[in-house]
Amino acid sequence: MSEIIEVKVPDIGGFNDVPVIEIPVKVGDVVKAEDSLVTLESDKATMDVPSPVDGEIVEITVKLGDKISEGVLVARIKTGAVSQVGAGDTAISAPPMPAPAPVTAATTVASVAPAAPVPISTPAATPAAPAGSASPLPELVGSPPRFAMPSAVDYAQGDLGGTAAHASPSVRAFARELGVDVRKLTGTGPKARITQADVTAYVKGIMIGAATAVLPAPTSGTGLDLLPWPKVDFAKFGPVEAKPLSRIKKISGANLSRNWVMIPHVTQFDEADITDLEVFRVSMNKENEKGGGAKLTMLAFLIKASIAALKKFPEFNASLDGDNLVLKNYFHIGFAADTPNGLVVPVLKNADQKGVLQIAQEMGDLARRARDGKLGPADMQGGCFSISSLGGIGGTAFTPIINAPELAILGVSKTQTKPVWDGKQFVPRQMLPLSLSYDHRVIDGASAARFTTYLASLLLDLRRVML
Repeated sequence: MSEIIEVKVPDIGGFNDVPVIEIPVKVGDVVKAEDSLVTLESDKATMDVPSPVDGEIVEITVKLGDKISEGVLVARIKTGAVSQVGAGDTAISAPPMPAPAPVTAATTVASVAPAAPVPISTPAATPAAPAGSASPLPELVGSPPRFAMPSAVDYAQGDLGGTAAHASPSVRAFARELGVDVRKLTGTGPKARITQADVTAYVKGIMIGAATAVLPAPTSGTGLDLLPWPKVDFAKFGPVEAKPLSRIKKISGANLSRNWVMIPHVTQFDEADITDLEVFRVSMNKENEKGGGAKLTMLAFLIKASIAALKKFPEFNASLDGDNLVLKNYFHIGFAADTPNGLVVPVLKNADQKGVLQIAQEMGDLARRARDGKLGPADMQGGCFSISSLGGIGGTAFTPIINAPELAILGVSKTQTKPVWDGKQFVPRQMLPLSLSYDHRVIDGASAARFTTYLASLLLDLRRVML
């Protein structure tokens, strides 16, 4: 006997009004448990709402572009037989809804668009709206030529020429912030959907003269006059293989591109003497091996020392909100975790309330879940400050990209034994390279130098944390 199952949006990490960017199924489709019914896209990640059961789609209650939250009904699924409902089957009181027509950028605002859109350049009269109908768009005919950026409605309708743009609301908002016409872009996402990475690449292309669109001549100064980005047929030089990027790399790549373009990065380099701390860490791990405790890594000590530095320099534990600086009274520390599918940044919550052993234990658990692909959205939200440690791999220094909306990120490279002058002679000391990238709109070079100097003093003698 068949049964109708209602599928609702599960816990999506506290996000609200998340836009629907893809509906890969339609009414009448037979799905299996865990098949994706709709795809949601927040500003941090893309999330699928899976089917909880095997069955047949009898109703889809959302459409592309809808903004939904946890608990919203997205579909109804009939379990059991997947044939048409028989005369004796009364599980469904109304006939199934027809499959929603594919929604493109040209139809997402059909409810407010005039019946026959008129291009800006065409001097034709705008038809009068019927009585009782919604007001048409503001009349464009007869207006003097405008050079202002097109409105959001113009972008969505495609009334200004170009092609219909297949992009989510968040990507459209991002494009409008940068002054990009999404209809001029070629999407590289699933089903040619435009991603934030496409928008960022277009902006960078314009900056180096590679975009096909011609920008207005600057009022003063000269252009960079750089060569366009090369278009190369790599196959003519030898065998090649096209490998699609993982979803994590697509999402993180778009965020990294945005952060690199929009944040004025400066990196402060320094070194910390961790000779005594390393001796203590090794001795503690030997004791923990006997008792089965968590293994202490240098990153756990770095998190503890960083919290003390953030308390002393609160502008590093803040975020920009327009013209305001939001100073945070909590300490959630993100750390970069290398996984088979790409880089993710789990967040250790309320790290200031935990000892080094507890930090190491929770950090190890988050890292394992990251490698297994089991992190939820809530596990990667709320970070105040991030640490990217490459010490186990190598390197001497690097320039980490800030994880917006944070204002700074600490990069850590491989410890090196160096001769250090102690006032009488050179002695071997283990020196840890530090690379602090910071947002120069808020933090100046002097503050960054003070931060790394203070952090190095804590690592030299961690007892200072208790002061």
